[in-house]
Amino acid sequence: MKNLSWGFILVVFSAFLLNLDAFELRKGQKTERISGSAGDVLEDDPVGRLKVFVYELPSKYNKKILQKDPRCLNHMFAAEIYMHRFLLSSPVRTLNPEEADWFYTPVYTTCDLTPNGLPLPFKSPRMMRSAIQLISSNWPYWNRTEGADHFFIVPHDFGACFHYQEEKAIERGILPLLQRATLVQTFGQKNHVCLKEGSITVPPYAPPQKMQSHLIPPSIPRSIFVYFRGLFYDVGNDPEGGYYARGARAAVWENFKDNPLFDISTEHPTTYYEDMQRAVFCLCPLGWAPWSPRLVEAVIFGCIPVIIADDIVLPFADAIPWEDIGVYVDEKDVPNLDTILTSIPTEVILRKQRLLANPSMKQAMLFPHPAQPGDAFHQILNGLARKLPHDKSVYLRKGEKVLNWTAGPVADLKPW
Repeated sequence: MKNLSWGFILVVFSAFLLNLDAFELRKGQKTERISGSAGDVLEDDPVGRLKVFVYELPSKYNKKILQKDPRCLNHMFAAEIYMHRFLLSSPVRTLNPEEADWFYTPVYTTCDLTPNGLPLPFKSPRMMRSAIQLISSNWPYWNRTEGADHFFIVPHDFGACFHYQEEKAIERGILPLLQRATLVQTFGQKNHVCLKEGSITVPPYAPPQKMQSHLIPPSIPRSIFVYFRGLFYDVGNDPEGGYYARGARAAVWENFKDNPLFDISTEHPTTYYEDMQRAVFCLCPLGWAPWSPRLVEAVIFGCIPVIIADDIVLPFADAIPWEDIGVYVDEKDVPNLDTILTSIPTEVILRKQRLLANPSMKQAMLFPHPAQPGDAFHQILNGLARKLPHDKSVYLRKGEKVLNWTAGPVADLKPW
């Protein structure tokens, strides 16, 4: 325990020296250049290398849904709304579908909110099927490839499986009509039925202006060693316990609720963002899905993300060097978190903090409005551009059909 205490003192002292700001760097402060492919990708510009045609759908698929509940603009799945707005004014947009590389169908599948503001995905398959039926009936482009040159934003917990509980999502599977399309989704877990090969994994939406309004002076030290706020048990959806987060969050609580190095609680204080800026490590454990907005918040506020989610596929993994800026901990090793984190050399912690201070790193995690170079919108465009040109095999022969329109749960087949 003596060694652990001295390790903590060294970490906090080093943090006093560094004191990284979340968005802006202090004059003369050292940062670290992102090297290799990460830096190249962040500087890449897809404009001129791809053209996107945006289908004009009846407003019931998007605008009217948002008008009914404007809260959709601020929840973690709002990327579907902001990506639509971005593309409408983006230089990659083309009004000539004959020259398009990609086709985008703007359907707001996560804007059906409960009174508490939680998105319900149960209508989503019906909405998506209806929209696809519409575009396939009114334009010829879907039928040429059955969606292989189309992309969809499906930002819910389990993406195009459209369910917030893993076992139900696995049972449903990806909507059959999306099997050939490219999915842009926040959900990412290796070898999972809800993550389609070729999907583009993106960060959840976090309001840029809101986070910027909570910046604290850079002179305030990082005096918290490990920080976490959130559920440890989901009693409502997992009454017997143990399934939520595969027990990882419960293990955090049971092992470290009384540990002075860990500032953890179910309460969500008004100083949440400020506290993250005063922490060295921020826990980012899985919940029902492997990701959470904490990942974005940690990067933005320079708090080293401790990623506890086996087989997670991280957003923009070809652009952000996650292994260099974060710490991976296997779910089974959660009881050893204190030993793992206090064993990390101070110089390693300082380098991770310097990398996190790189403005382009933070920019890649955000959906700002208006858009800015290197932001999450442009990372998605880069992901689409990298998949070009489409292989000739995606184009179907005359009369050829691949997708089964009647596959899937009976409830998903109902008209919307």
